[in-house]
Amino acid sequence: MTKSEINFTIELDENRVPEKIFWDATENPNEGINESKAISISVWDHYHKGLLGINLWTKDMPVDEMNHFAIDVVGNLSQMLKDSTQDPKIIEILEEAGQKMTKHLKEQAEKEQTK
Repeated sequence: MTKSEINFTIELDENRVPEKIFWDATENPNEGINESKAISISVWDHYHKGLLGINLWTKDMPVDEMNHFAIDVVGNLSQMLKDSTQDPKIIEILEEAGQKMTKHLKEQAEKEQTK
């Protein structure tokens, strides 16, 4: 049996707020430890039929990048459902949500440019 590992290391400040997030994986194409500003991990607990989730971001994660990260998470979730359930209605809902989020960010950027 082949095994693959993914490891996260979180550096916290004195108030236990993430300052740095590092990850590494046995199948990491970048080879070596990589730094990130945010992670979102979801694990399905089949025993309790619920989500175990970890969402962390560093205190210097820019708001605009966090918004883009959220849009990418929604898109990733949509792709996961395309690959696994092929449920067209849920996929449509997620894709519409991602499109609305993207439109909102574009409108915000346009407002900022006109200031």
